[in-house]
Amino acid sequence: MRRIGLVLALLCAAAGAQAQGSGSATLDGIRGRGQLLCGTSGEITGFSLADSRGVMQGLDADGCRAIAAAVLGDAGKVRFVPLTAQNRFTALQSGKWTC
Repeated sequence: MRRIGLVLALLCAAAGAQAQGSGSATLDGIRGRGQLLCGTSGEITGFSLADSRGVMQGLDADGCRAIAAAVLGDAGKVRFVPLTAQNRFTALQSGKWTC
């Protein structure tokens, strides 16, 4: 439950990898936007918490940066979006918030 960002990033990466051969709408969206949207709670030390400079730190944040590096070639092309465990899947299913 605490790894919201990592879960969302992995779901997005898996969906993208599965459809990559035929042209993935998810990957196309990420590449077209030029950044990976990464849903995190932003409140859990060690997983996703902004440091004193406002830079997101932790396992979830690092996972999102790794996916951004793989897909976009730049680990810094991540925008962290606050999401709770209750709204993370609804956000993806709505279509208005995609990876």
